[in-house]
Order: sequence, then structure tokens, then C-alpha cells
Amino acid sequence: MATVTDGVAYDPRRWWALGALVASMLTLGFDMTILNVALPTMAEDLGASTGEQQWTADAYVVVFAALMLPAGLLGDRFGRRLMLITGLGIFLAGSVVGALAGDVTWVVAARAVMGVGGALVMPLALSVVPSLFGPDERAKAIGVMSAASALGMPLGPILGGWLLDHYWWGSVFLINVPMVGIGITACLFLLPETRDPASPKVDAVATALTVTGLGALVYAIIEAPTRGWGDPLVAGFLGAAAILLAGLVLRERRAARPMLDMELLGHRGFLVNMITATLVTFVLAGLLFLLPPYLQAVLGHDALGTGLRLLPMMAGLMVAARGAQPVVARFGPRAVVTCGLVVLAFAAFLGSRTTSDSGYGFTALWLTVTGLGFGFAVVPAMDGALAALPAARAGSGSGLLMTLRQVGSAIGIALLGSLLAGAYRDRLDVTGLPAGAADTAGESVVAAHLVAERTGTPGLAASANSAYVHGMGVVLLVSGVAALVAALLAGAFLPRTRPASDTGSETPAVAAPEADARQ
Repeated sequence: MATVTDGVAYDPRRWWALGALVASMLTLGFDMTILNVALPTMAEDLGASTGEQQWTADAYVVVFAALMLPAGLLGDRFGRRLMLITGLGIFLAGSVVGALAGDVTWVVAARAVMGVGGALVMPLALSVVPSLFGPDERAKAIGVMSAASALGMPLGPILGGWLLDHYWWGSVFLINVPMVGIGITACLFLLPETRDPASPKVDAVATALTVTGLGALVYAIIEAPTRGWGDPLVAGFLGAAAILLAGLVLRERRAARPMLDMELLGHRGFLVNMITATLVTFVLAGLLFLLPPYLQAVLGHDALGTGLRLLPMMAGLMVAARGAQPVVARFGPRAVVTCGLVVLAFAAFLGSRTTSDSGYGFTALWLTVTGLGFGFAVVPAMDGALAALPAARAGSGSGLLMTLRQVGSAIGIALLGSLLAGAYRDRLDVTGLPAGAADTAGESVVAAHLVAERTGTPGLAASANSAYVHGMGVVLLVSGVAALVAALLAGAFLPRTRPASDTGSETPAVAAPEADARQ
């Protein structure tokens, strides 16, 4: 029997349909981290240089971020289930090509194809939620999807480490085949089709400006930590990105029915929640970037052990995702988002106290607190952003939301990674080493351990551990400050919502999308 909320009947199979979305998000979550485990093996088997290894990982991110916004519009117009299944199919094709590739160029190309598929899956999976669930269930559904996506991150290294122990490096691509098969099957049989036939047509020029502008921006952000922000290539791409994105905004402002709906930014609930979610993603991306080298090089765990030791953060996230809805109902989203950000800041400040002798127990403590803060901040923020979207703009709005979160992730990795590298190099003691060995040791803590083993200088490994932990502390301090800034922003500008326990009903500042087009 269908559930009726505010006069709207919701599909009784909606929780089964959520399973289809979870399968899709879990596939993407795996792919975010599983490849990192295979890169050293791939480099050895394919003869990949450091730059080629970097682009093997980054090709996905660039395409993913650049295409996410047009992907949401395509789903609005042609059917969200259809485009979601199409995205999973493209992702599957890229995975097969990657597994069978015998040259690193083909691996990079396969990763770019997978980015196209991922760009279709992520925003469309999210945009289906408002059509399936009423306001009282939406936060819980978003929490489940967020947990599924995040769960794939630590499971990726765990699964990747096991596969590499038993099979060849291409197996990390083939694991996507059964996952995608489950996702496509679930979408076909469980997910209702939703669309908005009146949505704007795809503007080829605006799409090109979006893809090239965001692509140039992400490329510059990725390259800046190694080349430097003053490098002519980086500066050129930043300038090109500014020109292209400015051209996009001007074109869309003049369009009668724009692809990039600037009016969405006029909804305070959508804008502030979007900024909050992006800042949280910025912090989380930085943490996930610096933790694996710490766990592997400093504490001495292998890839499988590293994935297992990231699980406390996922445990905290799952607890928060499950508990967010009743807490929001009691205290209101503004209070919960603000407190979640404060908890995230506390976790970052606590983590900044880590030393090379702290051991894993202390790390597990602040990782658990990090997961709690992240869950209580991002789940209500995402729900609030979706609730502010008009029903007909769910796809394009969620595409904009997820695009900015992905760009925030890239910025977090680039800026915080650059800060980490600078602090590490400044603190590393390379006294007595030849110039070439000193330069190699300064590239990373892993490289320093290899140099120490080859040159027989154990003091270098100890210095590298200390220098890396120092750099990690600096990054965590900056992350804590960013989380506090986000908390102040949320506390000051998020729309006031009266708790349901006080009023008997929730009164949102802007209308929730309770009447999405159902086909």
C-alpha cells in the first residue's frame, strides 16, 4: 500500500528502489579508492611514469566533475532511470577496457570513460530521492546513500589489497562488473522512471563551456601542487577556466531557458546548504588524502590493513546517518548541521595532536569522531539543499550540488596536499644525503623510506615519519579552521526551521519538492 504524505502517494517499493540507488553509489565508492592500491603494480607491469600514474587516477576526477552538471539536465529531460542505467553501462564498458588494457594510455582512456559513467550516476541517483520519499523519510534515505558511497572508500583498499594478493592488477577493474550488473538489474525492476519533459533542451555551447571550464579548473588544481601555482601552464589553465566559466554565466543569464539555472542560487536554503556540504567535502577529501600514507608508511600497515583501519570513520558516519533524522526532527536542521561541523572541527584539532609515536588507538578515536561530525553535518545539509529545489529542477539542481562537491574535493586534495608536501619537505632532515637522493626523499614519505633502505640510513626514515606527521598536523589544523568557518556560516545563514516536536509539523523555509513529476 502506498504511503501518503501531504496528499502525495509514494511508491510502496521505495525502500527496495533505494537499494538500487545504493548499489550504484557503492560501485562509485569502491572506485574512488580501489585503484590507488593497484597503481604500484600497474606501474611495474606497464612501465608507467609518475605522471602517467597520476593521470590514471586523475582522468576520472576531471571528467567526473566536468560532466556532472549536464548529466543532471539529461536525466530531467530524457528520464532519470534511463540515464542512470546508461551511466552504469558506460561505467561498465570503461571498466572492461581498463582490465584488458596492455598500455597505460588505454588505462587512462578507460578511466576517462568511467568518469563519464560516474558523472551520470551520481547526480541522477540523488535526484530520484525526492520523487520516492516524502520530507519525513528523505533525510534517512540520503543518509543511507551517503553511508553507501562513503563505505566504498575504505572497502576499496580492503578489496583491492585482497585481489592483488591473488590476481593481476586488472582485477581491480573487473570487480566493477558484478557490482554494475546488480545496479542495472535493480534499477530495471525496482526504480520508477521520473522525468521533466518541460526541462530546457541541452545547450551544446553551454555544455562545452561547462566541460572545458571545469575541466581546465580541475586540471590546474591537480597540477598546481607539483608544478607550483605560478607555473605558466597552471596559470594559463586557471585563466582559461575563469574566461570559460564567465562566458558560461553570461550565456546562461541571457538565455530564456538556461541549462545552468542561476535562480537556484537565489534560494537561501539551497545556496547555504550547498556551500556547507562543499566545505565538508573539502575537509573530508583532505583527510582521506593524508591518512593512507600515514597508516602505511608511518605505522607500517599494508594496503589491506589500511582499509581496515579506516573503518572507525565509517562506523561514526553510519551512526550519524542513522541518527540524523530524529535529531533534526527534535532540534531543527540548522542546529544539527552547525553542531556536526563543530564536532568535525574538534576531530580535526584532536587529530592534529597526533605524533609519530601515538599509535593507531589514538587515530581510531579521532577518526570515529570525524565520522560522527561528517554524518551529522552533511546528511541534513544535503537534505536541506534537495528540499529547497523545485520538483522539476531536481536533476539539474542535484547535478549542480554534486558538481560543486566534487570540485570541493579536488580543491581539498590539491590545496591540502600542497600544504602537506611543503610542511613535510621543510621538516625533513636530509643532511649527508646526495642531492639526487635528497630530492627523491622529499617527494613523499614512502619515497623517503625507500631511500633510507637503499642508502642504509635508518635515521632518514625516522625523520620522514616525524616530518610527515608534522605536515599532517598542519593540514588538520587548517581543516579544523575550515570546519569552524562552515559552522559559523551554517549557524548564521541557514534558514530557521521550527522543530517538529514544538509545532507538531515541520515548517521549512522553502518548499520541499513534494510533487515531482511521476511517469
